[in-house]
Amino acid sequence: MTVIDAWNGERAGRLQAALRMSNEEFAEHLGLAPRTVAGWHQNPGTRPRPDVQRMLDAAVQRADDGARQRFAHAMRAAEPERDDSGPQRLMVALSVVQRDDSVLLVQRRDDGALRWQFPAGIVKPGGSPADAAVRETYVETAVHCSVSEQIGARVHPHTGVYIEYFHCDYLAGEAENRDVVENASVAWVAVADLGRFIPESTIYPPILEVLGGTHV
Repeated sequence: MTVIDAWNGERAGRLQAALRMSNEEFAEHLGLAPRTVAGWHQNPGTRPRPDVQRMLDAAVQRADDGARQRFAHAMRAAEPERDDSGPQRLMVALSVVQRDDSVLLVQRRDDGALRWQFPAGIVKPGGSPADAAVRETYVETAVHCSVSEQIGARVHPHTGVYIEYFHCDYLAGEAENRDVVENASVAWVAVADLGRFIPESTIYPPILEVLGGTHV
């Protein structure tokens, strides 16, 4: 079982994602107010009070085997043992930014082809994936957002890159293409039309769940 020496908002978010719970469900599971869980996503470096740390420890102990394995995998991938003898694993933070019934997409220049994707960027060694998701969204699109919850994490089956996925709320800004080297366009797309831009079979399934199911 994974043992956490000191919890912070980001680690609590990984546990929430492993348990596949919404903010409200995770708060009820722990016996906390939903705004406390939301605050962890907004400020990943926040360190909970000692009594809340014990609640999180207990939540790990109560989790079923599948959730424990998902949590352990996420912790190993996001916080590997430091090895200065070789390169560190590439980590990417991906933002699913929602504004009412629309979601923010960027059109990548990919080996001569144009493909619609969610905004994403590399997490610097020692950096916060949640902070990177917010920062890269603004750098690419001029849209300000805040993390609502961590959707999940996985090693991408095709690229081998470790990705953490975040559901984000729109705050301000008009969408514009600020990275003309990598991107050809930026657009708000109706959630109902998402499958027309990105094949649903290629979308990480928990993203579809937080957006409300099937969109093809």
